[in-house]
Amino acid sequence: MQLKPDPTFYASPKDAMKAPPEALAYVALLSATGNGVPDRLAVVDTDPSSPRYATEVGGVDLPNTGDELHHFGWNACSAALCPFAPHPHVERRYLIVPGLRSSRIYVIDTKPNPAQPRITKIIEPEEIIAKAGYTRPHTVHCGPDAIYVSALGNAEGDGPGGIFKLDCDTFDVIGPWEVDRGPQYLAYDFWWHLTHDALISSEWGTPKMLENGLNAEMLLAGKYGHQLHFWDLRTRKHKQSIDLGPEQQMVLELRPSHDPANTYGFAGVVVSLKDLSSSIWLWHRKNGEWAAQKVIEIPAEPADPAQLPDLLKGFSAVPPLLSDIDLSVDDRYLYASCWGTGEMRQYDVSDPFHPELVGSVHIGGIARRAPHPAKPDKALAGGPQMVEVSRDGKRVYFTNSLYRAWDDQFYPDGVKSWMVKLDVAGDGVMSFDKKFYFESADAHRVHQVRLAGGDASSDSYCYS
Repeated sequence: MQLKPDPTFYASPKDAMKAPPEALAYVALLSATGNGVPDRLAVVDTDPSSPRYATEVGGVDLPNTGDELHHFGWNACSAALCPFAPHPHVERRYLIVPGLRSSRIYVIDTKPNPAQPRITKIIEPEEIIAKAGYTRPHTVHCGPDAIYVSALGNAEGDGPGGIFKLDCDTFDVIGPWEVDRGPQYLAYDFWWHLTHDALISSEWGTPKMLENGLNAEMLLAGKYGHQLHFWDLRTRKHKQSIDLGPEQQMVLELRPSHDPANTYGFAGVVVSLKDLSSSIWLWHRKNGEWAAQKVIEIPAEPADPAQLPDLLKGFSAVPPLLSDIDLSVDDRYLYASCWGTGEMRQYDVSDPFHPELVGSVHIGGIARRAPHPAKPDKALAGGPQMVEVSRDGKRVYFTNSLYRAWDDQFYPDGVKSWMVKLDVAGDGVMSFDKKFYFESADAHRVHQVRLAGGDASSDSYCYS
């Protein structure tokens, strides 16, 4: 325990934007085949003045195989400064790193040497099942009172998925978060409006619906998630569901406004069965109830069937496959990863009801295979996927692997592994940093990025 709050905690998003630039990024590397090669958490140098800029400067190999690293998060963050936080002097020190396939969670210490993290605790799946009843841990958020983790299913690989809590100090599993889940069955992401006692959750599918790849029959039948759920954060009870329509399949990432005075946020939908488009929806409060409306639609692109994987040949089109979104800490820019078409979009969401497309870059893509400026002659596979924005909004990092079984379906010739960075100028114009092109060995693929000290999707605030 510290006598003073951690210096990387900020009371408000305005203060967080003044934080120093990140010098390191932690990057989840998952085994490319899942056959005998352990996953790894890599440390990448993000200091432009460093001679090792954009290279791996450290990391830790996991002791087991078959984990499939996916999302991860910090043990503590700015939420610890909320007036009702019972642990105000926790330290941002440990990364909570789940294996999405193994259901094992690694607690990784980033001190004393942030470039050489080490494992300090392993939470085995048996403990999670015994105390919470869940498996396949996914999203990790540091809350005011505990560490919150979403999970996709139960021990048998069915539903319901949900949320469980870890103790801030011991990392022991406390138990399931929900007291009354109402009709909620599918799970994926979650986040909250802390000062309004509201939690929002989204839907992907149960483990059995996902782990062997996208099931086209279930997709066309509208069986994947298409709802948002709203909860009372304090009583832990389900309050309301909003169905976006069965044609809106896979409601994934949730990004609430960082300003705690607001009660709106954005949800990304992977694909519409109507026309293969992707969409972004705005949730907000209206007359005391939650409401949601589509504010962004991203169309599919025509393509030669010869360029398409078997799953898409009959459509003669590439869907955007919106797989991640991220909101800058000033709530101005929303970044949208179009994994299928190989495009990173930038929207000005100053008016969240009327977003404006203000920027776009291409890299990779199922049909496009656009190169990076650092290697203009190299066609790239995979597309913009997990995206992370620096606290000051000036740097945007993203990787290219979605989920191993799904990578293999949409990019059957392999996605390889790359991580790149965009620079965002003062007027908002974004462009590739030609010096930042990171490739890992062929044995691994890259997924989520966490920036040292915090980033746009790691922290929640209780003051405007």
